[in-house]
Amino acid sequence: MTSFMLTDTTASKISSQLTHLRHQLGSPAVGMVLTLVVVCDEGSQYDAVRAATEAAREHPSRILVVITRDETEPNRLDAELRVGESTPGEVILLRLYGELTRHADSVVSPLLLTDTPVVAWWPKESPEVPAEDPVGALAQRRIVDARAATPSVRAIASRARSYVPGDTDLAWTRLTPWRSLLAAAFDQPVGRVRKGVVEASPDHSSAPLLAAWLGERLGVPVKVAESGGPGLTTVKLTTVEGDIVITRSDARLATLSRPGQPDRQVALTRRPTAELLAEELRRLDPDEVYEAAVRRVARTSKS
Repeated sequence: MTSFMLTDTTASKISSQLTHLRHQLGSPAVGMVLTLVVVCDEGSQYDAVRAATEAAREHPSRILVVITRDETEPNRLDAELRVGESTPGEVILLRLYGELTRHADSVVSPLLLTDTPVVAWWPKESPEVPAEDPVGALAQRRIVDARAATPSVRAIASRARSYVPGDTDLAWTRLTPWRSLLAAAFDQPVGRVRKGVVEASPDHSSAPLLAAWLGERLGVPVKVAESGGPGLTTVKLTTVEGDIVITRSDARLATLSRPGQPDRQVALTRRPTAELLAEELRRLDPDEVYEAAVRRVARTSKS
């Protein structure tokens, strides 16, 4: 991997240096399918860059990492460019000082790949309305993570009320294995579902989304209850023939119980951030299933 530092630079100088590096290394820009803009602070940039780089192995990208520094310092843009065989695409760390901290979009815009989608990701703190954020307005897809907010459940409700097509949340992405397992529980005929409950550790951001998805799909009330964790631990659906129950006590292995059927052990492990991000990058169109779930959260939070 080639790393190149530019101090007190401009977007045009960064573009010129990228062109030079591409010529040196055999045009690595060929095949990049999107621009991923990561907005974070210095403390979270290492983990964010690592996750984004791993996700880019499946989705070769230009990764622009926007790191806001001291806004009281004179205006300055420092950049670190990483290009090479170990980097699937390009990674550009942009450190903004002074007034630039409030105008990240003006720095990012000239560096976006032409004719490719733009995805914005806030791994930690995120704007109240991502679509109205200057960087978010550049993107077709906007990814936040309610788990990083405190309290997390309130953040989910807030996101629900301000939802715009293209928004998504890693709190929703974490539910993919749970939703797949629950769908599989209905592969064989079961009785009509009357109600349900989702149990999770306190202030677990994914729990209200899972309850909302189940309620929307089944047309029954599904409540959220607290458990000792870790994370999501139980989903119980009460049917006229008995209970369908998924229990997970160790964040690795779950047990699926259905009326008249033997219990079944199923792998249900927590996935790393890179895997969650890669899943979100597979689809850049609005997620209508997430929209239905998040709007139900908005409705129920008002009642």
